[in-house]
Amino acid sequence: MEIAMSSETFFVANHSVAASRIAALAGLSFVTDDFAISAAGTLATAGVGELCYMDDAKYIEELKVTRASACLISPRFSELVPAGTFSFVTPHPYAIYAQVLALLYPHATIPASNFGTDGISPKANIHASAIVGYDVTIDPGASIGPNARIGDFTCIGSNAVIGPSVRIGRNCYLGANVTVAHAVVGDRVIIHPGTSIGQDGFGFTFLGGKWVKVPQVGGVIIKNDVEVGANTTIDRGSMRATVIGEGTKLDNLVQVAHNVKIGAHCVIAAQVGIAGSTTIGDFVAVGGHAAIAPHVTIGSKAQIGGASGVMCDIPAGERWVGIPARQSRAFFRQYAVLKRLAKKKWRTFDGLE
Repeated sequence: MEIAMSSETFFVANHSVAASRIAALAGLSFVTDDFAISAAGTLATAGVGELCYMDDAKYIEELKVTRASACLISPRFSELVPAGTFSFVTPHPYAIYAQVLALLYPHATIPASNFGTDGISPKANIHASAIVGYDVTIDPGASIGPNARIGDFTCIGSNAVIGPSVRIGRNCYLGANVTVAHAVVGDRVIIHPGTSIGQDGFGFTFLGGKWVKVPQVGGVIIKNDVEVGANTTIDRGSMRATVIGEGTKLDNLVQVAHNVKIGAHCVIAAQVGIAGSTTIGDFVAVGGHAAIAPHVTIGSKAQIGGASGVMCDIPAGERWVGIPARQSRAFFRQYAVLKRLAKKKWRTFDGLE
């Protein structure tokens, strides 16, 4: 059986957005007759009344035949837009596209209850000493522990567990099966399903021929406007708090070990592992599947390539890649030299044959 799906299967636009509004978002003057955008799509799928964007040469052929009513387009590709498609020429097409999506589909930006209801489910388990704020949604099966505090307008998903004395701020969303213990969570924090926060850090010491567990008596601090992807784990500190800075975004399947301190407005892609007591500055970007050793410091605005192995400190503003990670210029120089040596070696072998 063939199954077809469109964005409208799960997300229906609340209302249309005027083209003049989109132009204003892009900082453009609008000099033609106004028209409405009622949905968004890709270059290949967008049609009449729909918006797309383009900022990558890989999609030039799709751009040439797009049927979208309008396209947010980088200046370098603006001459390739078909005659029937209106162009919003901007150096930031994807960023403006994201803003339009937020206007069309606000529920995709701010997650809500999977049950489409407000209020506290009678099937939720809330301890008598817990304090629940105004207009909070708590889905069936969720548990709120003793002395926990839930801020106003927050949504707690089904089967989530909020441990004793945990603090959750205002306008937060905690998805289904999220577990939060020994933690203070700020405002406007989004935690996607399956994530665990505040469990034991991986602390052991070898004594008498066996591994002895080290009690983890710290906590976790998650500051305002953080987003944490699905099935990510953030361990509590051993003696101090593990900290996630304001505005930082963690992808799915990220491991943050005990005592780690991540600064503000960082982006950390999927499957990154950050070992204990590492400090990461502000505005740091870490590519997927990178591994960061314990007790290292990553300076602000540093960039770490995907699948890199970081074994030492990285100065602020530098780009590092590889295993072991080193400055990107050094990495690519070494790669080029090895490539030339390999070719020379094979030519030598061919000559012997």
